[in-house]
Amino acid sequence: MSYLLLTGATGLVGRYLLRDLMELDVPVAALARPNRVESASDRIEAVMARFEGLAGRSLSRPVVIQASLNEPGLGMADRDRAWVAANCDTILHCAASMTFRRDKHGEPFRTNVDGMRQVIEFARQAGIRKFHHVSTAYICGLREGRIYENEGDLGQQNGNVYEVSKLSAEKMLREADFIDELTVYRPASVVGDSRDGFTTSSHGFYHPLQLAYVIADKVPTEMMGERFFRLLGLRGDEGKNLVPVDWLASAIVKLAMSPEHHRQTYHMTNPRPVTVRDIQGVVREAIELYSPRRFTGTLSESEIVGYERLFRQHMDIYRSHWRDDPLFDRTNIERALPQLPCPEIDHDMLLRIAAYPVQHNFVLNKIEPIAREINLQERFDQMAATSQVGGNGNGSAETVGVSVSGSGGGQWRLAIRDGQVVGVDHGLGPADRARFYLNSNTLSSLIKGQCSVEQSLRTGGVMIERDAAEGSDLDCVGLLKRIVSSG
Repeated sequence: MSYLLLTGATGLVGRYLLRDLMELDVPVAALARPNRVESASDRIEAVMARFEGLAGRSLSRPVVIQASLNEPGLGMADRDRAWVAANCDTILHCAASMTFRRDKHGEPFRTNVDGMRQVIEFARQAGIRKFHHVSTAYICGLREGRIYENEGDLGQQNGNVYEVSKLSAEKMLREADFIDELTVYRPASVVGDSRDGFTTSSHGFYHPLQLAYVIADKVPTEMMGERFFRLLGLRGDEGKNLVPVDWLASAIVKLAMSPEHHRQTYHMTNPRPVTVRDIQGVVREAIELYSPRRFTGTLSESEIVGYERLFRQHMDIYRSHWRDDPLFDRTNIERALPQLPCPEIDHDMLLRIAAYPVQHNFVLNKIEPIAREINLQERFDQMAATSQVGGNGNGSAETVGVSVSGSGGGQWRLAIRDGQVVGVDHGLGPADRARFYLNSNTLSSLIKGQCSVEQSLRTGGVMIERDAAEGSDLDCVGLLKRIVSSG
């Protein structure tokens, strides 16, 4: 079984990619780094728990590997690096920094360029030769007219450091001589979910909306439109190419899972851009309808000028972004996915997209506590550590796969000798003598003694997939009983 290695799984686009891949039962190893209060596993669990709540059913979980793009070997433990080299044959690289001005940490170059260099070297050493990369349509910089999907660095002037970093990263990737399959996805400006507006981003489309939200109690909404946008030299008829994140992820996954569409570059863009005037109107409407802040006083002309100056200062970083987008040629994407067109972002959809961050007070990356009733990794590690069977036990070890969907779930490969767990590793493997499939609710009931293994097998709560190979007398039912009764 070959796994797809996914970077950026906790970002806006990456989490939707992970969701769609899990719904298709694609074997995924998701890279994540811990933060000050969450482990890598906690961060991925939070992503999956949200989608699980929306779906109303348990979802599969990926293998989670702690990593950092800014360290040699991606900062992986030796054991994890060896596992990736043995089990992953494809990378879907989505991790990126959306910083539009170089910051004190060296972003966006630290992640987008140096991080890409580390990912390429890691892939080289791990023998991963299939590469899918999420770039950006805006590597075209300040070019005008029609931009073709097969064009890259034509000596164009870039509008900001984000575009410079993404162009540099894509060029570096194209020069990697060991990659057999390179597929590049170039999205336009990504906005929230077309259905409920969910987003974790405050860039691009969201920046003027956030500024309007901040000054909503200081400036009447009717003054937040054309008067403010004219400061950026905009007329109002300029077109902004916006793509909903849910469509973008669905399209990327469809292409990534279709080998006949690999080795191409795709403009993941919208054939129907939204005008700046329409964006202005929706920004005002979202503030009027959903912001808890209300202007109730009076405002002098000098105060208006002061707020205009504040708006211009904060928007300067995005000045090159807020221009009339070029015409992105869509030949490859339309040929490959005629059945999955990018949805038109009409007024109602754009208002949903604008409403979400306003209703959530722009607290878009709130850390929610993750409560795991069962910690399977600890359980399996303890079983292996306390096994009475040593390295010289009778016979060689067999491997058994355990796949648990739902809260705290995941995929594990247990090494079994003389009926006992003597080792544990990530994922499922082609040599597994048996595999157990169940969800976390069933597992919790088994551990608590609320139902028996036999009952769960009869009702379909547990499924056992056996390898009928000769020479294996593995007692799957007995092993499962020991797993749920341990600890």
